[in-house]
Amino acid sequence: MSITTAPTPRLPAIFFGHGSPMNTLEQNRYTDAWRQLGAQAGGPRAILAISAHWYTRGTAVTAMDRPKTIHDFYGFPQALFDVEYPAPGDAKLAARVRELLSPVEVAPDQSWGLDHGTWSVLKHAFPHADVPVVQLAIDATQPASIHYALGAHLAALRDEGVLIIGSGNVVHNLRTIGWGGGEPYDWAVRFNDYVRDAIAAGQHDRLIEYEKAGPDARLAVPTPEHYLPLLYVLGARRDDETVHVAIDGIEIKSIGMLSLWVGGARPSSAG
Repeated sequence: MSITTAPTPRLPAIFFGHGSPMNTLEQNRYTDAWRQLGAQAGGPRAILAISAHWYTRGTAVTAMDRPKTIHDFYGFPQALFDVEYPAPGDAKLAARVRELLSPVEVAPDQSWGLDHGTWSVLKHAFPHADVPVVQLAIDATQPASIHYALGAHLAALRDEGVLIIGSGNVVHNLRTIGWGGGEPYDWAVRFNDYVRDAIAAGQHDRLIEYEKAGPDARLAVPTPEHYLPLLYVLGARRDDETVHVAIDGIEIKSIGMLSLWVGGARPSSAG
């Protein structure tokens, strides 16, 4: 008598527009959406996170049993520095990531941990910190096309119980932030719309070659580290899957909060 087991349901891939680290401590429409995304993601056995805040030379993956919580910022209240996200690591997942990305050399890292790009959103999406988390570094020496291709190589993880998340901001210009609030800059709105339109049309080449959007792109993406996590998530999309908008908005005039869900049903928080 043979025993068959049900296949593992394919998990989604999610891009979080994480914004300010203070979102960790706050409840607002973005954090509400993140909580709903976590609830609707199923029960992942592990999470692979690509955060804007591990942007370095070369590719690496965290491979320790207990990644530390990194408070990689300054000038915020002590309550934010007191936040811990004690999720376990997953050395086997780290090894699987290295296998999938071969022949790209991926160094097993024992010193990084989980930076705020990862834990500020997971604190809401998976508040119990009981799902193992592994972070993948973004190689600053590689072009956008390579990062998109790496996402495609990682897509197999979604059929193996692993939730792939990217954390950054589609629009991210700290020099032009309007701390007093007010309407977003016209260029921020236009570039955000450019990204949404390209995603809706399935024109990922426009997103890979985002610089062709001209002055709007140069202002919205003055440096690429917050934009590139989006390409990993879109690269992990299967041809028959839809990309859904979970939440959108532009805060303090130049920080885009667009969050996306790849695959599966439309999130109930979509807007």
